[in-house]
This record gives sequence, C-alpha cells and structure tokens, in this order.
Amino acid sequence: MKLALFDLDGTLLPTDSDHAFGEFMVAIGWAEGAHWRARNDAFYAQYQAGTLVLADYLEFATAAWRHRPVAQSEAVRARFMDEVIAPDLREPAMSLVRSHLEAGDLVAVVTATNEFITRPIATAFGVEHLLAVELERDHNGQATGAIRGIPTFREGKVARVHAWLEGLGHQFADFDDVLFYSDSTNDLPLLEQVKTPVATNPTPALAAIARDRGWRILNLFETP
Repeated sequence: MKLALFDLDGTLLPTDSDHAFGEFMVAIGWAEGAHWRARNDAFYAQYQAGTLVLADYLEFATAAWRHRPVAQSEAVRARFMDEVIAPDLREPAMSLVRSHLEAGDLVAVVTATNEFITRPIATAFGVEHLLAVELERDHNGQATGAIRGIPTFREGKVARVHAWLEGLGHQFADFDDVLFYSDSTNDLPLLEQVKTPVATNPTPALAAIARDRGWRILNLFETP
C-alpha cells in the first residue's frame, strides 16, 4: 500500500480556495469591497512569497463570517462550493485522486487552508482524511479567529502528518511508497521528507528545484 498526500490549492484546484472564499465574502456583501480585497490580495501575495504569518491571515479571513450564526455560515459555504469550487473540480485532478483510492492507497489532503472551507472540497474529491488548519471554536461552536493546535503550514504539515499517521498506527516506513503532490515551495519541508515528491502544477520556483533534484513534475491543468 502507498500513502498519497495532496496539497489542495494550486495542486488539486487550479485556484486558491482560501483567497476565493474571501472574494466570495465581498461578492455576497459580507465584507467591504475595495479595502477587504486589497488586504486579501496582500495576504495572498505574502503566501506566494513565503512570508505569510498564518495567524494574522486567519484572524482577518474569518472576520467576515465567524460572528454569524453557524447555520448561516454553513449555508453560504454550500453556495461557495456550488458557485465557485464545483466549476474548478477538473477531471485530471479528480482522476489522479481516484486512481490512488481505487488502488487501495491511504489518501489525505494536507492543506494550509482552514477546515471550514476545505472539508466539503475534500469530500468532493472522495477523500476522507483531511489535515487542514483547525479553527479554535467557542462553546457555541463559532470560530474565534484563532488557530487550534499545530497549523498545517510549512513545517507544521510534517508534524501533523506524522501525528495523524501515529494515530492510525502507521509511520512512513509501513508504506511501499509515500508520495506528496504540491505546487508550492511553502511545502518543501514535507516534499523533502517523502520518498516520491511530485511537483504538481509547480510555481516557477518549485519547478526549478524539482528539475535540479530530479523530482517528477506533473501538470494537471495544461490546456491543449
């Protein structure tokens, strides 16, 4: 059996679900347009540059919805899935994940986007195991704007994957192969730990590293 780990944004999706959810907050009137969009874009640029302070971004990103009733936020998330994410569920990515599931591999999505946004996306890919940024919640189940536990970001992805495997009674050595598919240099800590790193729709920086190290490069969203 193999272990197949997938980053989400830019890897299985041709877009960034976190940034897109912020844009959706503006579109439905839950966030003020120009100011919110400018800050959302600035945080996204920091992520791409590898300088993002995740706690700062999460406090900002959840502000538009976390004080609203949970049922209302979940209804808006369902709209987001239907209107924004569903059109971006591309067959090459769906087929790749499906091939691992049908082979009997252990599959997980490991993403730096929070679990509120990504749980239904992982479900749409047929993946049970989601390792995402966990949101701290109050006694009413509402997000506080803080992170609970170790965030699945940079080195945190490594820690969370090993803790998850330990909980299942596994370690890397138990698998015939351990693959990690990612598009970003933010994921180098985990890419460097697995047996088979796959630079998937890589940024120019990750593509250069992959070529230098002889890693496989996979482009899922190339147009003919």
